[in-house]
Amino acid sequence: MKPKEVCVEIQVLSKHGLSLRRIAAEVGCAVNTVRRHLAMEAVPKYERKVKRPSKLAPYEAYLRERQTAAQPNWIPASVLHDEIVERGYQGGLSQLRAFMRSLRPTLPVVPVMRFETEIGEQLQVDWVEFRKGSAPLHAFCATMGYSRASYVEFVSDMKVATLIGCHERAFTAFGGVPRKVLYDNMKTVVIERDVYGDGQHRYHAGFLDFAKHSGFRIWVFRTNVTSDSGIVTSHSV
Repeated sequence: MKPKEVCVEIQVLSKHGLSLRRIAAEVGCAVNTVRRHLAMEAVPKYERKVKRPSKLAPYEAYLRERQTAAQPNWIPASVLHDEIVERGYQGGLSQLRAFMRSLRPTLPVVPVMRFETEIGEQLQVDWVEFRKGSAPLHAFCATMGYSRASYVEFVSDMKVATLIGCHERAFTAFGGVPRKVLYDNMKTVVIERDVYGDGQHRYHAGFLDFAKHSGFRIWVFRTNVTSDSGIVTSHSV
């Protein structure tokens, strides 16, 4: 069973008139899977699995301390594996290596040229915060990827109902609904990143239903990729 996000994306692509084979290629599944989900009357309810602690969890603090003390040198995972085995670790070496990779400092990302989009293909949306406190002020900013036409609306909160209303008025102002809408880390859109795998996120259920009803696909900026963003951010200067 595919997650709810994939089911909604299949239905949205079908509304855009894509063939079963094209939809299967877009979402990365079999044609029969697309056919089965389109035949369903309702999107399956998401049930989050309880994440069990890993065998490595009790030793993570020790590993961090060992590697911090050894900087700028890097301790081989095989050496650390022998050390924590003596302390009772019963897991594998691959799990340890994956954890140690997460401790390595990230390299600076080289900026790349931002690509252009087709007419009506993409809309970028973000919030800009002007004032906090008892009288908050925020700006909803939406910019078309092709024409750079923008819609800005000032509101007093960033709740999902407000976000949906701003989208509806923006679509009216632009004269239609784009095929894709891009977001950053907007909490009323993205609940959890990569929960189903790399690039497969869990979205806010209410907003996901709105996207399905309106007929656009939700896209999320990739982290540390400068080509994804840049259109909306000019409003925050």
